[in-house]
Amino acid sequence: MLKTFGSSLVLGLFVGLSTLLPAKAAENLVFTYGSLKLNLPVASLKTFAETGKVDDKLAPYANMIGSKDLEEFRNLLTKKIPIDPVRTSRFLNSAMGEQFLYRMGKAVTIEGNINGKYALRGAIVQSAFQPGGFTLLGFLEKYPTNLEFPGEFILSLSQRLSNAIGGTELFVAKMRQWTIEEAKTNIIPIDFTKSGDLERSGKFEVKEETWHLEDTKRNRKFYVLVFRPTTYRQGSTPVVLVSHGLASRPEDFANRAKHLATYGFVVALPQHPGSDLQYLEDMFAGLHRNIFDVDEFINRPLDISFLIDELERRNQSQFEGKLNLKKVGVVGHSFGGYTALSVVGAKINFDYLDHECNKSQYAFLNTALILQCRALELPHKDYNFRDERVVAVMAVNPVNRAMFGKEGIAKINVPVLLGSGSYDPATPPIFEQISSFVALNSPNKYLLLAEGQAHVDFSVLDGGITSSVQSIGDIELPNPNKLHVYFDSMVLAFTEVHVAQNADYLPYLTSAYALYLSKGNNFKLSFIDEKFSPIVEQEVRNFLQKHNIRD
Repeated sequence: MLKTFGSSLVLGLFVGLSTLLPAKAAENLVFTYGSLKLNLPVASLKTFAETGKVDDKLAPYANMIGSKDLEEFRNLLTKKIPIDPVRTSRFLNSAMGEQFLYRMGKAVTIEGNINGKYALRGAIVQSAFQPGGFTLLGFLEKYPTNLEFPGEFILSLSQRLSNAIGGTELFVAKMRQWTIEEAKTNIIPIDFTKSGDLERSGKFEVKEETWHLEDTKRNRKFYVLVFRPTTYRQGSTPVVLVSHGLASRPEDFANRAKHLATYGFVVALPQHPGSDLQYLEDMFAGLHRNIFDVDEFINRPLDISFLIDELERRNQSQFEGKLNLKKVGVVGHSFGGYTALSVVGAKINFDYLDHECNKSQYAFLNTALILQCRALELPHKDYNFRDERVVAVMAVNPVNRAMFGKEGIAKINVPVLLGSGSYDPATPPIFEQISSFVALNSPNKYLLLAEGQAHVDFSVLDGGITSSVQSIGDIELPNPNKLHVYFDSMVLAFTEVHVAQNADYLPYLTSAYALYLSKGNNFKLSFIDEKFSPIVEQEVRNFLQKHNIRD
C-alpha cells in the first residue's frame, strides 16, 4: 500500500494537467546541489527512448539504477497519456491550475532556479497536442529552456513525501488495530448475519422529484433532487440533505439518497451552481476562467439553509407536516464536506489558512490546499454559517483542515462522522481528516477509513483520467460496489442514530459492524469513535516528534 499511496499522491498532483509557445526546446537537464551542476542532454534521453542505447552522457546515471528500473524508465519516457490539450490549457490558466503550476515550478525550474510555471504550462500543452497524447519525452522536448532540478529542494521534498507515505501507512495499520481492539470491547453484542445488513434496501417505496428553486436575496437559482418515501414511517420523518463535491452534481449521489429514502428518510440533494460539473464544463468551453466561483465558500452553506427553509414552506402542503426540520442531517463529499462542517459551526480561520498555503512544509504535497487556498481571495472577516436546525453531519473526504484549523473545528458541538480513503490523492487523510478528528469537541465523533477509496469512483471516470490511472503501474483498486456498501451502510447507521434518534441502530455504528462489512475483503473498513481520540492525538504527536515536523 505504501507504493500505491505514493502513486496516488503523484496522480493527484498530475491529473489536472498553455498556450505559451516555447521559442526553443530544452537541450539539457541540469541537476544542481549547492555549487555542483550536472548536465544530461535531452538528446541522450531521446536516443535511449528510441533505441535503448545508453550513451556516455547517460551512462553515469544509468549505472546508479538497476536494469529493470532502467527499462521501466525507458517505457515511462514514451508512455502516451491522452490528455485533451484545449481542456488542459484552460485548466492551467485557472486559479487552481496556476497554483498547481507554481508548486511544480519549484521542483522543475528554469536555469537560475527561477520558478518554471509558465514554461511548464507551454510544454505540457504542446506535448498533449502530439499524436497519441502527452509523453514525458515530448514534454522535455517542448520545454523552452534547459530544465533545472534544484537538488536541495527535491531531496527535501522526497523526505517529506516519504514522511507522508510513512504516516499514511502507519495510520492505516493503526486504524485496523484500533478497530479490532474496540470491537472486542463492544458492549452491544449482535449477530449481524441474523439482524439484517444495512446494505439492503429498506421497506419503503421511493419516488423522485426535481425542484427548481430561486433565492432572490442572492440572485441564485438551483435545482434540487428529492427522494421521498411514498408512505411515512411512524412518528416524524427524518430529513437528510446531501451536498455534492467540486465539479460534481446531485445525480452522483442519487443511489445513496435513494437507499436512505427506502428506510423512510426524505433526502434532498441541492445543486451548487458555482462549483458543480456544469460550471467546470463551462470553464472548459471558455465561458469563464475558473473551476469554481470563489463565492461558493459562502453560497454553499447558505444553499443548505435556504433548502431547509424551503422544506419548512412545503412541509404542510406536500408532506402533511410530517417532516422533522428541527433535527436535520447533512452529508457532504469533498467540497460538500466543507459545506456540511460549515453549517454546524466550523469557521474559516484566515490566519491559519494563510500559513498553510504559504509557509507550511507540506503545502506542496497537500493537493487539497489548491482548493482551500482560494478562500484567501474572500474578504477576511468572521463568517458564521451555523444553522441550529442541523444536528449531525457526515463529511466524506472533506476539504477542511487548513480552512478551519483546530480552533475552527473545535467550535463544532454536534455528532460528526469523518470519512476518509487510504488512496485519496485529493484530500489525503494524513493531511485532512486525522487532525480534524482529534480537534473535534463533539460528544459523539467517529472516524471511518475505507482502504482503497480514492476520493472518486474510478469505475465512472472519464477516459482521459482512467488512462492516467492505468498508466501508473501496480495500483490495485478495490471493488467500487464494496466501497459503496461501506459508505451507504455507515451513512444509514449514523443518520438513524443521530438524526432519527433511533437507538435500534446503535449496534451498527460500531467497529464491530465495520469488521463485519469488510470480512473477507482485502480492502478493510476501519472505524473508531471518540474513545480513541486521545490515542490518535498521541500517535500524531509521536510521529511529528520522530520526524521533527512542526505541527
